[in-house]
Amino acid sequence: MRSWTPSLVPKQIDEQNVYLVVDDFGPAGRAYREAAVEATDLETVIGDLITGQYTNPIRVVAFNTAEHWADDVSADIAHEIHRRFESAYDDVPSTVAAFIARHLGHEWQLSLRLA
Repeated sequence: MRSWTPSLVPKQIDEQNVYLVVDDFGPAGRAYREAAVEATDLETVIGDLITGQYTNPIRVVAFNTAEHWADDVSADIAHEIHRRFESAYDDVPSTVAAFIARHLGHEWQLSLRLA
């Protein structure tokens, strides 16, 4: 007989992708940042990264419980943030520059030199 465990995921997010940021707190360690259910959508997470809401973002993990998948989407997020700043001819804030460099590597460096 299989035991049943109630879901810890609220019903309203079953239909959407959830994005959580792993933040580095230095000597205190790394942790997934706590977030309200309403603040785990892609646009909110990108906005929070851009505005410096994270100490030292290391990675972004996405998941969808309805579709049964999870993935590291850090490079995709880094590309999108870089694209937004590049198209606005604006400097990337230092709070997110290391995150972009970590996930875009050589591509990020070339872009900086050409800009």
